[in-house]
Amino acid sequence: MKILVVGGGGREHALAWKIGQSVLTDALYCLPGNGGTAQIATNIPGNPEDVDFVLATCREKGIDFVVVGPEAPLVAGLVDRLEQEGIKAFGPSAAAAQLEASKGFTKDFCRRYDIPTAAYGRFSDPAEAKAYATKMWTSVGRLVVKADGLAAGKGVIIEDTLEATLAAIDSMFAGQFGAAGKEVVIEEYLEGEEASFFALVDGRTALPLVGAQDHKRVFDGDKGPNTGGMGAYSPAPVLTQALQDQVIAQIIEPTVAGMAADGHPYKGVLYAGLMITDQGPKLIEYNVRFGDPECQVLMMRLKSDLLPALMATADGMLPTVDLRWYDDVALTVVMAANGYPGTYEKGSEIRGIDAADAMEDVMVFHAGTTRDADRLIASGGRVLNVTARGGTVQEAQQRAYAAIQKIDWPEGFCRKDIGWRAIERANT
Repeated sequence: MKILVVGGGGREHALAWKIGQSVLTDALYCLPGNGGTAQIATNIPGNPEDVDFVLATCREKGIDFVVVGPEAPLVAGLVDRLEQEGIKAFGPSAAAAQLEASKGFTKDFCRRYDIPTAAYGRFSDPAEAKAYATKMWTSVGRLVVKADGLAAGKGVIIEDTLEATLAAIDSMFAGQFGAAGKEVVIEEYLEGEEASFFALVDGRTALPLVGAQDHKRVFDGDKGPNTGGMGAYSPAPVLTQALQDQVIAQIIEPTVAGMAADGHPYKGVLYAGLMITDQGPKLIEYNVRFGDPECQVLMMRLKSDLLPALMATADGMLPTVDLRWYDDVALTVVMAANGYPGTYEKGSEIRGIDAADAMEDVMVFHAGTTRDADRLIASGGRVLNVTARGGTVQEAQQRAYAAIQKIDWPEGFCRKDIGWRAIERANT
């Protein structure tokens, strides 16, 4: 089969790496791909959000199956158009992708189907939003301000005072996150530990994958602004089997049933961002694609052939799938350009990747890289995902950071504490 992976980040490199191992894969393409996918697939330059271009590429290359990585092409209706053209694809329809495209949509959906989540309000008027925030602060305290639309994982502001929260609301409506902030969701701040839960969904059936835990803040100790993710590990010890069963029963299954009942059956991977509170797991948000960098650790742990599972998801045949996983821990550390998530420079050269990749149970997934002849060039904010597997989280962590020591890139940085929660839990 000829397979096209749409996207150019670390998630897509990880998916392409795994799909390329399938006995079903005869030819593998990435659009646009990156410096890492260039070594395992044929990169096709272009905009993954240009639906007409993606369709034309599929016709030209004779693509049999498309795997859509990022959220924006899904929200733009890429899967709908591919299916209209008779090309099979992995990912939800544009209508189902509203679970990520609009936080307000998801909060209203949770209310209708009694899915546990934070108390909230959604607003298109700044004065009404600030009045709600002022009232909520007196009853629940700290709040979370979210841009309703897609903001590349950065449209969330959490402040320590009401005054700063009100300023954040003004900033969001003033265009801090562009069109994504035309509507704002304000919700209570949930106390607890965050975790990521993934399931393949074929419209009727959900097949749980393994859990993971992300590190959103840019600096050690979970300090600084939110990012797209600075590292992750799997499994997440906080997600005990009992908690996973609760998440499936109270969050995932009602979502699958509710989307079908609403006439928008969900197909693809459903990513539930969770807060494990004293009252049990609550949904923070849904994403309609694999997490980045969580996908990298999931692919490192997956024993089974990924491609048949993705095809069964698209075909409504998930009950026939049985996925097997390594018991090992997988941990990934994001190397980002200095200045990220603020202003950063592109164009610096990265050396030493081959030495890191050569280490046992280590894989360096590329995100923001390009190749200039034999030189590897940084071309984004989050640039590399140094990923390792080990018998324990400590072993996986040590192996990942040992690999980072082999990479020569003075213009980049990384957190030094990825996995700290799991290590702290293991030590106590």
